Amino acid sequence: MPRLTDFLGDLDVFRSLVEDSAAGRGALAAPSFLHPYLTAGVLADAAFGVRPVLVVVPDDRAGEALARELALYLPERNILHLPSRDVWYGSGAEVAARVVGRRSRVLATLLRGEGAPVVVLGASALVEAARLGAGVPLTLQVGATWDVEILLRSLVALGYKREDQVEDSGDFAVRGGLVDIFPTTEPTPVRVEFWGDEIESMRDFSVYTQRSLGSRTQVTIWAAREDSDADPRPLPMFLPAHAHVIVAEPHRTAAAAAAFTAGLDDVYAVDDPRRALYLNWDGVREALAGHSRTVFQGGGEAPFTLRGTTGDLPVTNLTEAEEAVRRLVADGFRVAVAFELRGEAERAGYILVRAGGRLGEGLEIPEAPGLTYLPVPLRRHFLLPDLKLALLTDSQIFPKRRKASAERRLVVGAELSSFRDLRRGDYIVHEDHGVGRFEGISTRTVAGVTRDYLDLAYRDQDMLYLPHDQIGKVGRYVGATGAAPVLSKLGGKAWDQLKNRARRAVRELAGELLQLYALRQTAVGHAFAEDGDWQRRFEGAFPHQETPDQLTAIDVVKDDMESAHPMDRLICGDVGYGKTEVALRAAFKAVMDGRQVLMLVPTTILAQQHYGTFRERFADFPVEVDMLSRFRSAAEQKAVLREFEAGRLDVVIGTHRLLSQDVKPKNLGLVIVDEEQRFGVAQKEALRRLKLKVDVLTLSATPIPRTLQMSMAGVRDITVIETPPRDRHPIQTYVGMYDPEMVKRAIDHEVGRGGQVFYLHNRVETIDRAAAQLAQLMPHIRFGVAHGQMNEQVLESAMLEFLRGNIDVLVTTTIIESGLDMPNVNTLIVERADLLGLAQLYQIRGRIGRSSRVAHAFLFHPDEAQLTQEAVARLSTLSDYTELGSGFKIALRDLEIRGAGNLLGEEQSGHIAAVGFEMYLAMLRETVEMLQGREHVVERVPRVDMGISAYVPSDFIGYEAAKVDLHRRVAGAESLRELSELRDELRDRFGVLPEPVDNLIFLGEVRVALQQAGVDSLTVKGDRVAVGGFTPPRGSAELSRVSREQVRIGDRLYSYVSATGVLAYVHRGEGRGPRRLVEWVVNDILSLLPDGPHEGWFVGRAPSEVT
Repeated sequence: MPRLTDFLGDLDVFRSLVEDSAAGRGALAAPSFLHPYLTAGVLADAAFGVRPVLVVVPDDRAGEALARELALYLPERNILHLPSRDVWYGSGAEVAARVVGRRSRVLATLLRGEGAPVVVLGASALVEAARLGAGVPLTLQVGATWDVEILLRSLVALGYKREDQVEDSGDFAVRGGLVDIFPTTEPTPVRVEFWGDEIESMRDFSVYTQRSLGSRTQVTIWAAREDSDADPRPLPMFLPAHAHVIVAEPHRTAAAAAAFTAGLDDVYAVDDPRRALYLNWDGVREALAGHSRTVFQGGGEAPFTLRGTTGDLPVTNLTEAEEAVRRLVADGFRVAVAFELRGEAERAGYILVRAGGRLGEGLEIPEAPGLTYLPVPLRRHFLLPDLKLALLTDSQIFPKRRKASAERRLVVGAELSSFRDLRRGDYIVHEDHGVGRFEGISTRTVAGVTRDYLDLAYRDQDMLYLPHDQIGKVGRYVGATGAAPVLSKLGGKAWDQLKNRARRAVRELAGELLQLYALRQTAVGHAFAEDGDWQRRFEGAFPHQETPDQLTAIDVVKDDMESAHPMDRLICGDVGYGKTEVALRAAFKAVMDGRQVLMLVPTTILAQQHYGTFRERFADFPVEVDMLSRFRSAAEQKAVLREFEAGRLDVVIGTHRLLSQDVKPKNLGLVIVDEEQRFGVAQKEALRRLKLKVDVLTLSATPIPRTLQMSMAGVRDITVIETPPRDRHPIQTYVGMYDPEMVKRAIDHEVGRGGQVFYLHNRVETIDRAAAQLAQLMPHIRFGVAHGQMNEQVLESAMLEFLRGNIDVLVTTTIIESGLDMPNVNTLIVERADLLGLAQLYQIRGRIGRSSRVAHAFLFHPDEAQLTQEAVARLSTLSDYTELGSGFKIALRDLEIRGAGNLLGEEQSGHIAAVGFEMYLAMLRETVEMLQGREHVVERVPRVDMGISAYVPSDFIGYEAAKVDLHRRVAGAESLRELSELRDELRDRFGVLPEPVDNLIFLGEVRVALQQAGVDSLTVKGDRVAVGGFTPPRGSAELSRVSREQVRIGDRLYSYVSATGVLAYVHRGEGRGPRRLVEWVVNDILSLLPDGPHEGWFVGRAPSEVT
């Protein structure tokens, strides 16, 4: 059966194009949406099936998209994308590791000339010289023999960096017989397990959970840095002589190349020899002149022309879509509908019964007219009348929410464990002793038993050595400002007084919140109708793929709107993470149900940005949107208010002006509030009154920690969007002394690639002088100034000019900290990063890196001798945390508190500072439960004393944060299954468990089992096991009394004194170790529970081999 691309052979113009191309040069004019299909057709022809092919498109993004599409059309071909370096030669910035890896693989493949690769690239990647990666690529296979030391040296030679834990492309880590590597060409890292010198197994693992994802047998490790000793060469020199070249849209591609090379004047002096590393378009044509080529023009003069349409279906529902497909088939068309998933393609046959249709295999479709469902996720649709061929996509037939991409799913739950990144010098809170400082973890032997201890420093140089089994009493201290807290005094009363004051404040806050919540639950609001065809069509028009978190947020908001109670939901997520799309869908849903929408934002600039977004998304739908702001005249504002009051306007966006008395909507149904915490007291009070009448959706760019989310359960509805959009890259962060030459290179590099720059100078008094000095240094760059003390209209005008691209570099203060989404700004320069807090630095750095480009942050400071110790720590923390999702790690250092302050009110921040964030949340959770009438159960933790050594040897886990995290997880485990999974995870991540680590988890299992049985303690002395606080469960058939002080449980005889609650077993047979004895006793006790053991696997497993 023919494949989709085979039908092109039926066209005379296409056959002529292939013949001309094979002979030297072929050209065809066709709409650009047909170029991927036509390119695939050329590549599928026998004349080009055995030749390397270079496919040139205008830019990187188009290249990556085309490479993905060609791989779907031609799964048997080796399709590669060559990204541009994204860094000027000699700029001082490093090429991102994942870019180096992908480039190295492509260049090496071209040099070898093996396998007829197809290389897709943008104009900038074609004109810049190429340099091979450092070192020699390594291929690792299961069963192969490697000297581990040689492997590690080879990784370093390739440019990989050794870390405690692999978190980013180009990292590697070593733990015993395990080597973790994040190859620069792979989407996930690989764990290589050795047995001696032999590779025993390999498996992919999640960078977020560090758990295995699946096994593999082979991996190739490509370079993580360029070879600085190799001379860069023009890319055409890497092409074999028989390579073919395909150029899409030559005019656009030539213009893109010209725009890129125009930036050379901004970066290099006229006589700089590095200019020779970049070809102009004429140089490219000359270098490729010896290669045969195919040119696809978007229009204009060409020997051959092919007509086609985009194949848009003007339908609003499934019935209309089905009828449109039937008409195409009746007109003699071969119709193929591409689906993301095979299951969806199969289901289509059951839904579109009247249209008929069959399920295809791959891209095969019959020659006769008819309908075929293809389980291939092609996204470009088109109609070719000359071929009687129509390719449609599932979203045209079934407008729906797209599935989240599996390519990048962030699971940040693991990163929110507060001890994950505990470092020496961090502050902690002990629930009995107060605020201390963590000085490290030590392994000590006391009375013949070796255990790990947390070393905690208190006031007056007192030290507390806390055994690992009491780690549950300790939480990390996160304060309200980032300033160092006062250490508590061991044994004093002041700590108890602070706790009592905080508890009273928490009770007051929780009572007020619960009262509001109760009022809202009893209020009757409007229950919106379920989604209709218009809603599905609107959502199908979303040009991006939703992330899993985004889909969850959309679903819960719709559920809230369809309920009879007024919605009051908070959606938290960083700028650019998709909150606005959630708001757009909620607004559309409200309008489709005949209700009006108000969107309230804190600044006029934000209003302008949202207004543009709403108008663009609603352009094809019957929704009227307008804006109230100072950018409108008084007459225009009155007209907007009149239209809104008459019901002719559906959505109005504006600042707090919308809360004025003269704003009188005809039928208000939804209020959307962006960054509520930035409004004043009066506006917040007005919003509070609104929340009892209409649905309110609040958006916040402040990361809200999950612990706070849980504590607010039943008080405030919160949804967090933690997953970044696809194609985001970690921000490349440089920390060092201020260097004017590096500043110049950084600005020239960004402006040269068509981007913009934030230059942060945080002193209003000298900011104009700083901007003037920069303008003198770089007269070819357009500078602007923006700071908070400017006249508001002047500030807004400057920001708008920057948004419109009329300013290259905005010299500004920390006012850029939040709010605006500026995807074109991808370089940040901070002049005195040492003077800013960590939270501020993280937020400011988060203003860049919001597109698919690699972003660069330069954090400068004066001579290191002038830096305080705290400033050094802050800067090193920020340069450590470059990876996506790291906001939730940094959050626990001092960013979370901003979230708490915004959500709970600034008046609470003093109490948070006094007792620390974790203890404050524990108090809040306890108080909410109590006020709601739920019983707050304080779990007693059984004391277990077995006399066995339990600790984490440094040769098993070498870094303290992971050791502490392990102890924390063992102590906090609430089920035997949780501990079993932890044991599996440790084996997976670190290899065979040493006896002390196995003992540590066993002690945790005993504690959990005893907790289930409701006993207080277990002690082992010699052959005697004593259990304290034991009460036989009622109706227990397994327990039979033998005498006044003896009972039998199963096969064993115990002494039991009911007055003291002590149950004791003495083993009188051959010698057994304490673990075997404890397993017997614990299993016996669990067997007495009325419903049997809570988790039977503990009872049923084989007795421990470790005695």
